[in-house]
Amino acid sequence: MTELLTDTQVSDALQHLPEWHQDGAKLTRTVEFGGFPQAIQAVTRIAEIAESENHHPDIDIRWRTVTFYCTTHSKGGITANDTSLAQEIDNVVEQIQS
Repeated sequence: MTELLTDTQVSDALQHLPEWHQDGAKLTRTVEFGGFPQAIQAVTRIAEIAESENHHPDIDIRWRTVTFYCTTHSKGGITANDTSLAQEIDNVVEQIQS
């Protein structure tokens, strides 16, 4: 079972996730896409990944700006599942923005 990461472990993980920051008990990243269709395309791809892993981010969509929040609700904070999902979100964002 996945355990909560320590503050040091979260800080170490963020060294590899430069677009993310810790906001209390969650990792957060905001992305501005070229338009609404690209934003929805990214969210759809990420939803498919999240569903396959049974680990779902909270997502806020505002036109072409999307904010992703990764936290493990059942643990009350950040776990390795969240840092892994954050990396996968980065990969999708990079593919769509390139």
